Amino acid sequence: MTKDHGKMVKDDETYEALRKEGHSKSKAAAIANAQANDEMEPSRKGGKAPPYEDWTKEELMDRAQELDIEGRSKMDKSELIAALRE
Repeated sequence: MTKDHGKMVKDDETYEALRKEGHSKSKAAAIANAQANDEMEPSRKGGKAPPYEDWTKEELMDRAQELDIEGRSKMDKSELIAALRE
């Protein structure tokens, strides 16, 4: 039986599977919540956004903050890109 992770995790089964694969708690929760949202399609490739190399460092920082990437404030642009692609 799947453990209830509270209001912050919308799809407990997906969350647990992602944690077993080694994803961080925050990343697993973000993916599980996106999959539980009917308006989002996290498994569909969009291809609409430009590659990270074309983003400004500020845009990369904003995206890293959305994904709760630890240590982002000390990263340079190339490190942010690598962290976002993980």
